[in-house]
Amino acid sequence: MPIDPERIPVVVASGQALERHELVNPVSLMTRSAELALADAPLLRDRIDRVTVVDIMTKAGPATASELAEALRLGPDVRREVTTVGGNTPQWLVNRAATEIARGDLSVTLIAGAEAIRSSRARRAQGLARDEGRTDLAPDPVVGDDAPGFGPGELAAAMLAPVHVYPLFESVLAARAGRDAAAQRAVLGALMAPFTTVAAANPHAWFPQARTPEEIATPSPDNRIVCEPYTKRMTAFLGSDQSAALVVCSLAAARRAGVADRAVFVWSGAEAVDVRFVSERPDPGRSPAIEAAGAALFASASLAAGRPVGIDDLHHMDIYSCFPAAVQMAATALGIALDDPRGLTVTGGLPYFGGPGNNYTTHGIATLCDVLRDGPGDGTRLGLATGLGWFVTKHALGIYGTTPPPAGFQRGDTTGAQAAIDASAVPVADVLDTPETATVVATTVWRDNDGTAAGAPVIARLADGRQMALAPADDGVIAAMGDLDVPGLVGGEVVVQAGEPRYRLAER
Repeated sequence: MPIDPERIPVVVASGQALERHELVNPVSLMTRSAELALADAPLLRDRIDRVTVVDIMTKAGPATASELAEALRLGPDVRREVTTVGGNTPQWLVNRAATEIARGDLSVTLIAGAEAIRSSRARRAQGLARDEGRTDLAPDPVVGDDAPGFGPGELAAAMLAPVHVYPLFESVLAARAGRDAAAQRAVLGALMAPFTTVAAANPHAWFPQARTPEEIATPSPDNRIVCEPYTKRMTAFLGSDQSAALVVCSLAAARRAGVADRAVFVWSGAEAVDVRFVSERPDPGRSPAIEAAGAALFASASLAAGRPVGIDDLHHMDIYSCFPAAVQMAATALGIALDDPRGLTVTGGLPYFGGPGNNYTTHGIATLCDVLRDGPGDGTRLGLATGLGWFVTKHALGIYGTTPPPAGFQRGDTTGAQAAIDASAVPVADVLDTPETATVVATTVWRDNDGTAAGAPVIARLADGRQMALAPADDGVIAAMGDLDVPGLVGGEVVVQAGEPRYRLAER
């Protein structure tokens, strides 16, 4: 029996906007992208059931969804909500909307997000007051996973910023491959250079400039080492003013609005969460959650299609790329070669397209749908979008197609795999009564603008199997760490001090 069009979820319109010159706030920029999306489906404006705004990093008021709804002149009955933190959120929102449409509980929804960090910094530099949005509105309801991204161990070791945590993962990957920091940088330059080529052709990219592997990997005054082994050109760029919006609706709603020819079909979606705290992960260089979500995603896509669907059936991919470690871990988990000729991004990736806070994946989905919509019309073409939040922690994946799946949208089930992932967490020690030798699991060195070592966190495993997140005992340890090859420290030993989570280098 054919699927009821009221229960077939599609992405029917999207909009993207960026601002390089004027001072804007997130809501005004988000209004631009939403208006662009609605311009492609004007008859859906008055049929929107819900507006969801992806969490905005810059302070933007308690009711950004309500502000957006008012700016778009939507009716008072439209539901408004904002989300919790996480770059996985946009894909999770699409998966949730598709599930609700397939159940018959939703018809049309607008998903939007924005960051205006460039404008925020410019205001501060000009001595202007912060634009904090409207404070006269009641706070919008909050949806999403609000569990913290770090625990007491990470807090004690100052492992809080992505730019300081993702290099820990990279040290594991480099050590596993037997590479020193310089060799790993060269490999990462080759990995990321194709991303810049895509960004160079993308009118929405913040840095539309192709770069060679050497330009990405070679440290220089304008490409300093931020955190070993990453140069600045390997890290997500958070200083942009960018926004994106999606209109997700039923195929029936798209037909009533006369825009069914724009429909990109949501085939399947899945989510999973890695062990929450980095210090508790048995292998910080691997993502069992992406593996589990990927398996569920393709199993559900196969169910939707009535035939096997695997990674080789995809035509386009956008792999979340805040840092190279995220790309490598996702590729391994999903069975994708790093040099896959299909390419790993349709936008250019977060270091080159731009990394507008939690909203990058909205851009990724919008671009993926454009690529599918504008591609050749011969047969079914499929695309994959992935998003992650915190520190390779929360994951959401989706498969999109140019034709409706015969069995309709299917949501992947990761319940069993999630229980196994949660159970794999390694016990953590807070402090020791006496000094102990521990094995380095992962480490990095943060560097100041002048190249001076400024921090050197370590995740180490004690003889009894417990792990600890550790900070250096003093500046001397930091300086010594700064002179060593980071991947070469993985598998080596440090001495954990008694009474606080601090370490010293073991005798060599």
